[in-house]
Amino acid sequence: MLRIYTHAECLKHQVPENHPERPARLAHLIEHLERTGFAQDYPLQVAPEIANVRVAAAHDTSLVHHLNERLPEGGLTPLDPDTWLSPNSLAAARHAAGAVWQGVLDVVAEEVDRVFCAVRPPGHHAESSSPMGFCLLNSIAIAAINALTLPGIQRVAVLDFDVHHGNGTVEMCRSYPDILVCSSFQHPFYPGRFDDLIQPNIVNTPLDAGISGDTFRRALAASWWSAIESHRPDLILISAGFDGHRDDPLANWNLDDDDYAWVTGEIVSLADQYASGRIVSALEGGYDLEALARSAMAHLTSLASA
Repeated sequence: MLRIYTHAECLKHQVPENHPERPARLAHLIEHLERTGFAQDYPLQVAPEIANVRVAAAHDTSLVHHLNERLPEGGLTPLDPDTWLSPNSLAAARHAAGAVWQGVLDVVAEEVDRVFCAVRPPGHHAESSSPMGFCLLNSIAIAAINALTLPGIQRVAVLDFDVHHGNGTVEMCRSYPDILVCSSFQHPFYPGRFDDLIQPNIVNTPLDAGISGDTFRRALAASWWSAIESHRPDLILISAGFDGHRDDPLANWNLDDDDYAWVTGEIVSLADQYASGRIVSALEGGYDLEALARSAMAHLTSLASA
């Protein structure tokens, strides 16, 4: 069974005009789920806010202090040319992280098998002490690190198919051998950090600009599946970025909706084999509104159909 979390605060994180990571991304996705009837079959649940102790277990305390210190009372504050704060930004990030952590608790408690978090801002570029690349808190890394404290969760796999490398997740989880991080990404491309790291629990899969869905599928089959089979995770987390779609304006891959359905179906099969079906997925990139809605629907349909 599938559960979907979101929160109204995630729509209140404001960015400059024409910034790609705009509230319309999430609003359009939610409208699409409602218009198609998917949200009637799987009603949207209200995401809680992440507890400070969970953030502190993964991020340096200096990061939260820095975000609180820079948080504006009005208007917008840049953290770097890509990453911005508005008055509600930190609340949005805390609910995004709270959605993923609640999803972990739900699947571990066997309330549901799969959870999708329709949230923003994204998280996978945020490093232990640095926000970057539209990201403030690394929701997936926070969940992965904290999940190791739960009964029955000895090993976690994080699978990141966003077109940009999940540098923050790699940086934050690299010292945890019980967390496997697999990240496919266009290369060379933003952000260019930790994408050449070589160690047993990190699987980086760089792919050229202009690749087809067939190339994407072959690359993941060659690099991810055997790593997951060897790791035998008790829980799978997904950084679900849909910006590898051929219609996306920020990158240069040629994936389509079917490729996202395929990769999700493969992950579901592995989760059923090794992780008692447990999957928690969080929205990362995807900046063409229609392509995002269709790709996310393909992902959700595959999560729900198993």
